[in-house]
Amino acid sequence: MNFLTTYLILFAVTIGLMTLLWLLSLLLKNSSIVDIFWGTGFVIFAWVAFFLTPDGFLARKLLLTILVTIWGLRLSIYILVRNWGKPEDFRYQAWRNEHGKKWWWYSFFQVFLLQGVLLTVIAAPLLAAQISPTPARLGVLDLIAIPLWAIGFFFESVGDWQLKRFKGDPANKGKVLDRGVWRYTRHPNYFGDSTQWWAYYLIAASAGGWWTIFSPILMTILLLRVSGVKLLEKTLDTRPGYKEYSERTSEFIPWFPKKKS
Repeated sequence: MNFLTTYLILFAVTIGLMTLLWLLSLLLKNSSIVDIFWGTGFVIFAWVAFFLTPDGFLARKLLLTILVTIWGLRLSIYILVRNWGKPEDFRYQAWRNEHGKKWWWYSFFQVFLLQGVLLTVIAAPLLAAQISPTPARLGVLDLIAIPLWAIGFFFESVGDWQLKRFKGDPANKGKVLDRGVWRYTRHPNYFGDSTQWWAYYLIAASAGGWWTIFSPILMTILLLRVSGVKLLEKTLDTRPGYKEYSERTSEFIPWFPKKKS
């Protein structure tokens, strides 16, 4: 199969899974489950692509799919544990209150279908990296992608772990986390997520998928200006000490904190 045919099959699989997830959300009355599925959705996409592309270079396919699996499952498990037993996320609660009785079907288009489309668009490098049989060797870009991915995974996973420990201590209530990786960036988890997607893109580019550069660009924009940094900063601006923390700490790319003048 060519790229377009395979991609359309993957799109259909993704939307089908999102539809099932939407039906489950109606039973649970909780649209937050879409956040748990986000990482797993990419894992499923990568593995379905793996089996739909028998002519692709096996070593590159395994490299890409294993890295995506580690990233996606860790993210989904982290969000599942974090959200377990908690009410629906405030974003979805606000939309539920806004739309009232119409939310049951609004949620399909506003949340599940939208995220399904976004997932498929962002996942383009995961197919581009696997469908091409050439070059039949791991190249420079593949080798650069491995440590780049490791850096991203470190910042995302360690950042999440440190934040979980910080929030788990009642003594830290109302305080700002400014230690560990949070000393060098205000959003290590989002930086790490973005970095890993640039690594996936490099693997795709190594297989000729240069044109999928829209994927890491879109993911970075979403994390920086839509659902990640921008949204979170709005909820933190009024927290005591956060203004001082933001003035001395890089917003996204890790860097040494500014010295007090």
